[in-house]
Amino acid sequence: MSLTQKLINDGNKAVDEMLRGILAAHPDCLWSPEHAPRAVIARHGPRKGKVALVIGGGSGHEPTFVGLVGKGLADAAAVGNVFASPPPQPAVDAAMAADGGAGVLFMYGNYAGDVMNFDMAAELLEMEGIEARTVLTTDDIASAPVGQKAKRRGVAGNLFIFKAAGAAADLMMPLDEVERIARHANARTYTMGVALSSCSLPHTRKYNFDLPAGEMEIGMGIHGEPGIRRGPLKSADEVADEIMDAILAEMSAARGDRVAVLVNSLGATPLMELYILFARVSHRLEQAGLEIHLALVGPYCTSLDMAGASITIMHLDDELQPLIDHPCDCAMFRRG
Repeated sequence: MSLTQKLINDGNKAVDEMLRGILAAHPDCLWSPEHAPRAVIARHGPRKGKVALVIGGGSGHEPTFVGLVGKGLADAAAVGNVFASPPPQPAVDAAMAADGGAGVLFMYGNYAGDVMNFDMAAELLEMEGIEARTVLTTDDIASAPVGQKAKRRGVAGNLFIFKAAGAAADLMMPLDEVERIARHANARTYTMGVALSSCSLPHTRKYNFDLPAGEMEIGMGIHGEPGIRRGPLKSADEVADEIMDAILAEMSAARGDRVAVLVNSLGATPLMELYILFARVSHRLEQAGLEIHLALVGPYCTSLDMAGASITIMHLDDELQPLIDHPCDCAMFRRG
């Protein structure tokens, strides 16, 4: 198999060189402690008396995670290698730099490595007298059945879930409330994706799984985890319908309810195709009598150069809508 072509210097140094570039491009928004280059901190988010929201995970999903650090959203992020959890120390460094004395909330996708390392980080913070809690994101409805939601993965719905929690923290709500809102937002967020091709890792420049031409995989995870079905490539409308059928069946929304929608590129899928998908998604929501309050289309939670897309629906209510609308100013995401 031939190697893929990438604009990199050294695949083993790609994450650290990327972080140097991000910090150089957004110095007004982000900084890193000199001793902790894998901890990225918001310049204007953390402050005394505020709950520190610390997110994190593997690289390769940009703008998630590091691009969501900023005023009104995450206070800091711990950055791992490509598709790998950050070790405990960057999470500790990020939390201590962002700590305002009101406790720390860790939020990240439900993956075994992340759970292990962030749990270790929380224990280390407790030893320093800093209260640390965790809310896992589990929005990927393809990754486990309804009766096993705690086993589900966190994917592109992270954006909406982090956004709600970050707004609650920015409004100076106490740790109990920020944690409650994070769990509430997670419970009302639903995502499913489709992969059309594999992605290639910078340190190997080889595809990390095989998906033959003319086939697609519904429900594939953002690291190449198996989906629920592999078969012939279908049209955009057929793909959108399969995903929306699953989301609407689980969401059980009433006519007149409001939603936030994200049609997300996994990296290589262009905006043309995303908007074709969104046209069908909006039609299905209109048929269901649901009002689109916020629509986002683009690469928000990617998987390097994977071709494919995901659809996320957050079922809004009177509590979540103003939190989703609350202003934020991050390196790669702004609202309000």
